[in-house]
Amino acid sequence: MRIGVIGTGRIGTVHANTLSRHHEVGSLILTDADPARAQELAHRLGETAAPGVDEIFRWGVDAVVITTATSAHADLIGRAARSGLPVFCEKPIALDLPGTLQALAEVEAAGTVLQMGFQRRFDAGYAGAREAVRSRRLGRLHTVRALTSDQSPPDPEWLRLSGGLFRDTLIHDFDVLRWVTGREVVDVYATGSDAGPVMFREASDVDTGAALLTLDDGTLATATATRLNGAGYDVRMELAGELDTVVVGLDDRTPIASTEPTGPPPADKPWAGFLERFGPAYEAELCAFVEVLNGERANPCDGFEALQALRIAEACEVSRQQRRPVRLAEIPGGAERLFR
Repeated sequence: MRIGVIGTGRIGTVHANTLSRHHEVGSLILTDADPARAQELAHRLGETAAPGVDEIFRWGVDAVVITTATSAHADLIGRAARSGLPVFCEKPIALDLPGTLQALAEVEAAGTVLQMGFQRRFDAGYAGAREAVRSRRLGRLHTVRALTSDQSPPDPEWLRLSGGLFRDTLIHDFDVLRWVTGREVVDVYATGSDAGPVMFREASDVDTGAALLTLDDGTLATATATRLNGAGYDVRMELAGELDTVVVGLDDRTPIASTEPTGPPPADKPWAGFLERFGPAYEAELCAFVEVLNGERANPCDGFEALQALRIAEACEVSRQQRRPVRLAEIPGGAERLFR
């Protein structure tokens, strides 16, 4: 098969490398807003570079992988759908609900495949947590604690286009919370702090955020994130039930230090970023996409899943700004089950 990769930045390069090595993928066509960057990657991989997106569709491909800036995702998804092409797209579909719903409607009308890039679903630790919950090993689940902490802040220019901490960062925690527990969020209360570098205030964003979420079976969950975790990149989830407690993301590279005399030593080489921490998961999700294209498995993360994670993020943003609890029923999109 021949796959077009639109966007050859950090994650686009990772995905292109994975696909170029895959025995089921015959060739790639790469393009980017910076043509020289696409050309350099194509040369390194022995693939073909296209001067623009038009050529991706005109030259003919069997599927499209979208790793551009978020602002271009929805239009490219729609264009691929109208061309009858399956799509793998990095999250989110769009930074707002109308754009998301429009793109999903185009996919539904075309009857094509849209697989979203929520890589934590392919991480061994989160898969183990899901199994622990679903097998009832934990008993009745009563508390979930999730966190995502970036070691250093992003570029100020990118920050203004990111959609904010809840839509850009915590959306991963919201998605994997639904996936691991099998439950839906019914209400949220969220807050944030912009007490760090001035660039967050200039972007009307926060550098640190926290949300309390109630699930539809009464389980309570917290989700926190920060852009300023100097100790390292820290992504964890703790799940506590009446019978047992498990944790995702606790290993010899977790950037935490115990103050207990007999506690474990600090990590010698803490995780520095998401590409390193989730490298195997990123590869697994692209391999899953190839299996979907070959008809060997069902879509593991369709557009409806991305919509629901965005709805939770939207509810948190409303809660943060209006300083009140927000029910998910207030956020449009809950009834649209566009994919099966």
